[in-house]
Amino acid sequence: MTKKINAAITGVGMYVPDKVLDNKYFESIVDTNDEWIMTRTGIKERRILEQGATSDLAAGAIKNLLETTGTDPEEIDLIIVATVTPDMFFPATACLVQNKVGAKNAWGFDLSAACSGFLFALDTGSKFIEAGTHKKVIVVGADKMSSIVDYTDRNTCILFGDAGSAVLLEPNEDLNFGLQNSILKVDGSGSEALHMKAGGSAMPSSHETIDNKYHYIYQDGKAVFKVAVKGMADVSVEILEKNNLTGDDIAWLVPHQANLRIIDATAKRMGLPKERVTINIDKYGNTTAATIPLCLTEYYRDGKIKKGDKLVLAAFGGGFTWGARYLVWSMD
Repeated sequence: MTKKINAAITGVGMYVPDKVLDNKYFESIVDTNDEWIMTRTGIKERRILEQGATSDLAAGAIKNLLETTGTDPEEIDLIIVATVTPDMFFPATACLVQNKVGAKNAWGFDLSAACSGFLFALDTGSKFIEAGTHKKVIVVGADKMSSIVDYTDRNTCILFGDAGSAVLLEPNEDLNFGLQNSILKVDGSGSEALHMKAGGSAMPSSHETIDNKYHYIYQDGKAVFKVAVKGMADVSVEILEKNNLTGDDIAWLVPHQANLRIIDATAKRMGLPKERVTINIDKYGNTTAATIPLCLTEYYRDGKIKKGDKLVLAAFGGGFTWGARYLVWSMD
């Protein structure tokens, strides 16, 4: 009888660009101010990649992971890139990343689920481990959001930053640790509230689409906020109930970093104090698929996430997409 295994996170990595855009910068280009931004979002600054593409953010994060774990890139079996800002439609960004990091024996693909992308990709990657067909799977969330942000739209330009962050998944025989289970959801009826209208087959690029700014993020902020607060909070409570847990059992809530008010509402529903919620939105803004692994990397490296800690990862994004993942941290 084959021994049951699950997937565990055995390494983390991150890459953020050097250039910082603080709230003062936005005061100079749109009608806003630091207090307005901080009150509504919790964001103080964000990073911007001036030269390069999403594959550079992803490759930087993976190189950081490989270096800190002492992993040979040729040992990697699979690379899954969660992104909504691929370098191009094809080849997949995963192919470009595979080449940039020297993972000669890996195959890979991109996964698009907006701000829930990392959670969806993590779930997908874990299945290859659990099936026993793969030993080392890298899941990376990376987005160059500055490439699709309209810097004349004060409602969206203040929100987003660029970053990449990655985790390494490997087989784990002690089922008390590692990735336990998840709840993932989509609702396409919400697509009108958050999307990028042009560039795909429904509306190919043209002078008209460029003139109308259809290649930028469109967001109905109030509509998205209302649904996101409920969706992320509900699914986080649901994952607790599924695993017979309460907020008291959870060491850390690791939420998608979109808006501090959404994060606070989710923690409150779970019965968690703010001291047990990972937050770095103030430094990086919303980096879409990179936010959750960025939090995992920073908090682990700061010694805050410890072996045996029970974590809930939660996200909500365009699609609509949302979900939660329960895991027990396995790294010393």
